[in-house]
Amino acid sequence: MSGEIVQLVEQAGPYLTTAVGAYGVAVFTRAESAAVDATANLGRRILQAVWRRRDEQGRAELEASVQDAAEVPEDEDAAAAVRHQIKRALREDAELLAELTRLMPVAGETVNVTASGERSIAAKTIGTAVTGDNTKIQP
Repeated sequence: MSGEIVQLVEQAGPYLTTAVGAYGVAVFTRAESAAVDATANLGRRILQAVWRRRDEQGRAELEASVQDAAEVPEDEDAAAAVRHQIKRALREDAELLAELTRLMPVAGETVNVTASGERSIAAKTIGTAVTGDNTKIQP
């Protein structure tokens, strides 16, 4: 098995687990939800991408493994069965591997922003920022 597939599935594991916990087997038909955190939504997108590219038998197998994992969330074997289905799909479909790789966040992409002191401003991305007394903004 390709090391790239193993690495991708390991990285996707927490997203898959969160999506299965949040949506259960409905993960395949649900739209993105603002009420569910970004982790679950990414897991949902991964599972839907795999499901869309499987044949009828592959879809049924993936649905069954997700159902088992949703029913017993603490069962590591059930979670492993979901990951196994993902690995199988990735081995059979190089385009799917590329698609899922693009979905995953870039490793090491950590942003630390610190603001200290009165009227401090800190952000990863920022437009106009104004602090101070009696400040006037001119167009």
